[in-house]
Amino acid sequence: MPDFAQYGPITTIHELGTVDRDALEAKLSRSVRESPIGLLLPITASDMQAEPFANIIGKLTEANFIDTIVIVLNRADSVEDYRATHAITKQLGERARILWTDGPRGKQLFHELTEAGFDVSRAGKGRAVWTGFGYLLADPRLKAYVLQDCDIVNYDNDMLMRLCLPMAHPSLDFDFCKAYYARCTDRMHGRVARLLMTPITRAMISVLGSDKFLVFVRSFRYPLAGEFAVAATLARSNRIPCDWGLEVGTLAEVFRNTSPKRVCQVDLGRAYEHKHQPLSLEDRTRGLMGMASDILTSILRTLMSQGMVVTRGHLLSIRNSYLRLAQDAIRQYHADALLNNLEYDRHGEEMAIEAFAEQITAAGEMVFTDPSGASALPTWTRVVAALPEFSARLRQCADDDLAEYS
Repeated sequence: MPDFAQYGPITTIHELGTVDRDALEAKLSRSVRESPIGLLLPITASDMQAEPFANIIGKLTEANFIDTIVIVLNRADSVEDYRATHAITKQLGERARILWTDGPRGKQLFHELTEAGFDVSRAGKGRAVWTGFGYLLADPRLKAYVLQDCDIVNYDNDMLMRLCLPMAHPSLDFDFCKAYYARCTDRMHGRVARLLMTPITRAMISVLGSDKFLVFVRSFRYPLAGEFAVAATLARSNRIPCDWGLEVGTLAEVFRNTSPKRVCQVDLGRAYEHKHQPLSLEDRTRGLMGMASDILTSILRTLMSQGMVVTRGHLLSIRNSYLRLAQDAIRQYHADALLNNLEYDRHGEEMAIEAFAEQITAAGEMVFTDPSGASALPTWTRVVAALPEFSARLRQCADDDLAEYS
């Protein structure tokens, strides 16, 4: 049943089932005349070959409310990967370009950044998103950018509309909009969000006090959602992590660079299904274990950068509190699954929280050993100050690759 509840300092925009798709699109189409929106699609070669990507591109051909689309192709070394991506995306027409970060021109641009003193050596989704923002920043008409993952099995354009409208409507003044949704099929998914993020933020608040950043993160129903929209001015100022701390690191930068009252979360109005990562108990640098480690170190470093003192004693208390809260959550999820006729592997969930608890201790030791961690990517404000034409050159790179390889 829909509710009206507001959580913490941010605004929650609910899906109440009171507006149809055509009315939503008409409202958005009027709004984007004055506030054009750019769409960023980061894609790897392997995900490009999967069925969801082609379905998403097919749907986007009808998304006339989007002004500009940049497909950032990364982890793709061959011309065949570029051409395969172009074969799928060419139906989007002139408003779309492929920015091939692993192509000769993309590598040359990264080399120039390195020569200028910027560390952009770590490939991955974080760098792909950062590079896409740089591409979009070259067009001053664009008022906001939307990041959309490309592995959504049940994607439809109304998902995108609901992310765009809070950023474009003239009566609203949000700088950042985060998606939330239910992750379920015949069972519950989103284990890192359910079994780590929710109880760990509650545990940290109980041990460290009601820190404003922790309360801010706790306010999001799905803080690890990959989909968000951001004002162009904020995208210019935010630093982006390179690892699986991308989502939490983005929230930390949003918290730092704008007011929580200019932040919202929007219900996409449907269950959400995409690629699932393995738990990876055997190799804890990969899968959900690697993700948990990056998230935990990101949160701890953010707290310490704000002047909070975190000791090993604090970590021991946080771990114990986390285990108690996570075990309580499992009891609650079991009841929820039972009444909704979902499969629920209670033993597997217990194993996951025990492994996450071990990651809390391991992440703490990593932070104590290396308080700063790997450098986040530089802000685009800094890059443009050093290399004023770089955003325009990203666009030229995409145009030149299209001319040569399509």
